[in-house]
Amino acid sequence: MNTKKIAYHLGFWLLAYVFWIFIFRNGTLVFTHSLTIQFCYLAFISANYYFNTAYNIPQNLNKKRYVKFGLMLLLGIAITAVLRIPVSKLVTVHIFKLSNAPFDPLTVFADSFVNIFFWVVFIVAAKLVTDRMRSQLYIEQIEKEKATNELNFLRAQFNPHFLFNSINSIYGHIDKSNKEARDMLLVLSEMLRYQLYECNVEQISLDREINYLRNYITMQKGRIDERVEVNFCADEVDGQVTIAPLLLITFIENAFKYVGFNEDRPNKVDIKLRYADDRLIFKVFNTKDGYINHTEGSSGLGIANTRRRLEILYPDRHQLNISNDDKNYEVELILEKL
Repeated sequence: MNTKKIAYHLGFWLLAYVFWIFIFRNGTLVFTHSLTIQFCYLAFISANYYFNTAYNIPQNLNKKRYVKFGLMLLLGIAITAVLRIPVSKLVTVHIFKLSNAPFDPLTVFADSFVNIFFWVVFIVAAKLVTDRMRSQLYIEQIEKEKATNELNFLRAQFNPHFLFNSINSIYGHIDKSNKEARDMLLVLSEMLRYQLYECNVEQISLDREINYLRNYITMQKGRIDERVEVNFCADEVDGQVTIAPLLLITFIENAFKYVGFNEDRPNKVDIKLRYADDRLIFKVFNTKDGYINHTEGSSGLGIANTRRRLEILYPDRHQLNISNDDKNYEVELILEKL
């Protein structure tokens, strides 16, 4: 829990404390007695609130275990009502100095149960309603962003048949002795076909995505300095494993974009992909040129967009760690429960 959130919670309970003191103050009690009684209630009510929000709601209510949720709610309130009996006795005798005052444990339990039950239910219900409204607003925002992105895509869309016909024409005009250029053009054609025709789905087989990554790496090898060592290792993957399309390419593009050449040490791009136990582990490492300011001309938009996609597509099922210094840049992405 961050500092802002802690301050928010402390502020909420402080306001509730003040509200209870002045609204429900018993006229027969002195002010200090009201402070003490309401503070005790505050402690038990907040304990129930955090028990329900941290455990009972995620583990039972959200999983539609309604009976268990209700029982756990009542059990938590009953336990705190029982605990308030010795607390009330202690406060009456040692703080209020009323050793001879009548004390009925059953009455204390009943009053405590009713009061704690009312406020816990009220506060938890208010939180559930608030969270639901936030979720609805978030969904509406995502839908608007999706519609906007689709509209932008349609506006920027070109005729793929014209593109592939142009590639075929260029391929035919390249001298047959220039095998490297002809092969690179075929690789480019396959990559474009993958992006245009196969990526219009939410999930695609991981082996198809790996094939796309191989083609991209092949293209980049022909562009960069041949003294830069490029390694790509991907273990065999079951074709049934799926992944969001074009999720990994941004990190590889970034590695080839900023890989540098240094005379005093090896220069490399290492890409590793491994799948085991329902976990995909993807690592990208590249050396950097220490004499170049890599922040200039770099908006970081590609990485930011990928982070956003991961939050939407793999919530609580991904870990993204990025290490960046003057000499090296390294990315580790772990996707779980694929």
